[in-house]
Amino acid sequence: MFFRFALSAVVAAAILAPLPADATSRVRFATFNASLNRAAEGQLVSDLSTPGNTQAQVIAEIVQRNRPDVLLINEFDHDAAGRAARLFQDNYLSVGQGGARPITYRYRYTAPSNTGVASGFDLNNDGAVVSTPGAAGYGDDALGFGAFPGQYGMVVYSKYPIDMRGVRTFQNFLWKDMPGNAMPAGWYSAEEQRVLRLSSKSHWDVPVRVGHRTVHFLVSHPTPPTFDGAEDRNGRRNHDEIRLWADYTRPGGGGYLYDDRGRRGGLDAGAAFVIAGDQNADPNDGDSYQGAIHQLLDHPRIDGGNAPSSAGAAEAAALQGGANATHTGDPKHDTADFADTAPGNLRADYVLPARRLRTVGGGVFWPPAADPLSRLTGVFPFPSSDHRLVWLDVRTP
Repeated sequence: MFFRFALSAVVAAAILAPLPADATSRVRFATFNASLNRAAEGQLVSDLSTPGNTQAQVIAEIVQRNRPDVLLINEFDHDAAGRAARLFQDNYLSVGQGGARPITYRYRYTAPSNTGVASGFDLNNDGAVVSTPGAAGYGDDALGFGAFPGQYGMVVYSKYPIDMRGVRTFQNFLWKDMPGNAMPAGWYSAEEQRVLRLSSKSHWDVPVRVGHRTVHFLVSHPTPPTFDGAEDRNGRRNHDEIRLWADYTRPGGGGYLYDDRGRRGGLDAGAAFVIAGDQNADPNDGDSYQGAIHQLLDHPRIDGGNAPSSAGAAEAAALQGGANATHTGDPKHDTADFADTAPGNLRADYVLPARRLRTVGGGVFWPPAADPLSRLTGVFPFPSSDHRLVWLDVRTP
């Protein structure tokens, strides 16, 4: 089935009065691929319906100890009623975990994802069209990899009001409509190109009202640049999913874009923004196509110079060895604990502010083994996720 953006897909709390000016000068933005995905549709709602799910308790404690003001969670299964997003707040974030203080987000946003949406085509070119959710090979033929619609979705939590009317989503934007795209030549038929969307999940522009200012929270989760063949279809798609925000934030660069309501163009030249998400791309190592993440790190409007770090990441790379020993990037910036054989630990998760916002702090929640809080990140099999929460503090102009 195919989804269209609608306000009914949005979950938000009641509008409250803006925070006072002295509370809005410094804002913590964060991204966290929390691995709150499940193998079956409805399972996450079931798991979050009671306060006793061990993984969700650990994820909530990580959030509570880092206390972001605006938070993107990747790999959070989407349901049309937004029940999982509400239950995670009510049963986990609002309950102190492991001695941490509860945290309340009065506003939240979630919308459909391309993951697990049947395409009706043989997108992996294995000779079979698989259109039954959950069947072997279904994910590879879906518009975004997933066993059912909404698996690996996203949700935004915010302490600040979300301008719901100003939200823009790009779930339905077609890959072929990006000029000069990196789509592999000869892999997709003309018929397939007419349905294949660029975003493997979705791209959302979520305007957050910080006092009297608006900061556009630009969130996404590009596909991993792996699990393909010599055609590098996933690597190329990852590159162009990252490129969407690069074009969107460049004055005049996003003129070709159309959102799910039909509005064209990119972000206004003077707008403040923060890009966040699991970009599945490391600036130095891994399998990225043509330095994909440098489209953001080297962007003239984006401050890519503040790379959050942690002592735990550097320690893990040294202890685990394997592919980590061959990496050229500084391991203290890693945000994901991947297989030591390949690709090793990588910097995959980013919070990147506009240059007009002043960065005043940042970090990766990856405590070293001697820290009591390392129990929250651990080693494989992880108690929380193979990714780490990344945060950045900024001051609005």
